[in-house]
Amino acid sequence: MDVILMIVYATIALGFLVFIHEGGHYLAARAFGVRVSEFMLGLPGPSVGFTHGETRFGVTAVLLGGYARVCGMEPGEMSPHLEKVMESLYRRGTATMEEVAADCGITDDEAYDALEELDEWGTAKRPLKSDEHNTYRTPAVNPTKRQIRLARKKGLTVPEKSEMGSARPLDDAHAFYESEYRRQYRSLPFWKRSVILLAGIFVNLLFAVLAFVFVYSVLGIDLQNTQTGEVVHRVIDPLRSVAVGFAYIGMVFQAVAQLFNPQTAAETVSQSSSIVGIAVISKTAAEQGLQSFLSFMAMLSVSLGVMNLIPIPPLDGGRFAVEVYQKASRRLVSEKVMTRLSTVGLALFGLLFVVMMGQDISRFVLGG
Repeated sequence: MDVILMIVYATIALGFLVFIHEGGHYLAARAFGVRVSEFMLGLPGPSVGFTHGETRFGVTAVLLGGYARVCGMEPGEMSPHLEKVMESLYRRGTATMEEVAADCGITDDEAYDALEELDEWGTAKRPLKSDEHNTYRTPAVNPTKRQIRLARKKGLTVPEKSEMGSARPLDDAHAFYESEYRRQYRSLPFWKRSVILLAGIFVNLLFAVLAFVFVYSVLGIDLQNTQTGEVVHRVIDPLRSVAVGFAYIGMVFQAVAQLFNPQTAAETVSQSSSIVGIAVISKTAAEQGLQSFLSFMAMLSVSLGVMNLIPIPPLDGGRFAVEVYQKASRRLVSEKVMTRLSTVGLALFGLLFVVMMGQDISRFVLGG
């Protein structure tokens, strides 16, 4: 029963914090008119949910993490064949890679690259598992009144309701291509892309500060006199609560910075926890009451936000570092380089995860 409660409380805490983190990315992207094709709680995989406008909201089978699929974030140069491939697909509605290649007079590989990029844009749908061939389709369109109003206001193509795979010949292929491009992350200036990347971190830190204010200035805290043993309930003013929140954020920044110092990295890792430790602590905090659990979530939110600032892909901080490099050098980081950087980053964090999990098993399971 204890293990089940640990899983439940950890899922509640992490699920909520990941939700607001990805919600930050989602809201920032939508504020700048960028399409978000998916907003999921959990790791990529089988999911259940619903579609509202152009975004599918849902929950995946593995409730660890989450993601908002902001369209147009693929690295490297754009395919030079996007416009004519788009026109071919929309004229047919449903088409194989080979059919599109023949229509456009390009190779199958060039058609494949362009179609995959259009899928990243949310302008096409990649093959289903049941497809015998590489079959692509036009996406279903069920616009909300707000989307229609915004499209007219911005001079974009007004979307009409249609089913996935429906033929929709384009009267002006270039205008449609331009309207789709303007709804992509990559079409934005540097500062807007940066806001989208850092919005999730900002929301995590903002939640933490607000949670500290609620705990210290609304719920109050119990303080014990070490000499008399008397316990006194205190409520502090909101400004001091905010100061407590920023002080804790600064402390976590210092701890994360120590990971990059060979002399302090091992000690910092030894004082950190994996998902196992988070599960144990979340149960303990929840059993101690709302104040304790909310304080724990505030601290965990800070950790998630600050860790995401580490300049290593695929973390938000890593993507931001790539954006800064591209802005400074005026050179795009290729998909191959980005993939390699992300692979190295995942390997490093995987190793860190294994080490911390081993520590937590020793602490909480074996009693070490």
